[in-house]
Amino acid sequence: MLTSNWPVPIASYHCSDARDINLTLSRVFQTMRIADSLDEKSKSGDPKKFYASNDQLLQRIDIPEFSKLIQFFADSIQKTVGAANAGVWPQGKMSLQLEIIGCWFQIQNGMAFHDVHTHGNCSWSGVYYVQVDDEVKRMSHPEMGSANGVTRFYGPYSQWQGGGYMDIGNTYLQKNSIDMSPEEGKLVIFPSYLPHMAMPYEGEKDRIIVSFNVQIHSSQGDQIFGFDSK
Repeated sequence: MLTSNWPVPIASYHCSDARDINLTLSRVFQTMRIADSLDEKSKSGDPKKFYASNDQLLQRIDIPEFSKLIQFFADSIQKTVGAANAGVWPQGKMSLQLEIIGCWFQIQNGMAFHDVHTHGNCSWSGVYYVQVDDEVKRMSHPEMGSANGVTRFYGPYSQWQGGGYMDIGNTYLQKNSIDMSPEEGKLVIFPSYLPHMAMPYEGEKDRIIVSFNVQIHSSQGDQIFGFDSK
């Protein structure tokens, strides 16, 4: 009997209030980028091709649209984590304590990108697309094509492929990445250990995203299997 073990869960959702939320947040984030640049004593009036805020957005922004977005994140995380752990968590109601330990935004254009990385000190992470060119316009880029501005995830075995033997017998391993298309209002949630990158992007609109890291604990304790990673 063949079984597949250690699957990599990746979930995507769409925010029903995306239009109003995104319109407001895109303006707020552009204003914050300018203000932060002035704080850094940047004398240039030209916008940077890539900008990332610090991860303290929960402390920096207090408007209804952002509160709605955070609630959407929390609801989506609970759905994802519950589905991923179905059959593994103990029987009965689990009392979960969800904490977003970091939340930030990024703005990119002009072929800027964010290289391959993972997120530490958390179990789940997410990326929400606030603004980006529509699919047809984005994919018409003469160099990047359909890869323009996608979030690319790499399989957890990718680090071993360089010295690994490849033949027809392990074809199932040879496609070691998957691209998530950026769409305004789309949220992607993934395990924090999963290597990923923001591919180079160029478009009429800036590519604006919100990212976050999450820790999830139970008041009954995290030692389901008799050990603790702390």
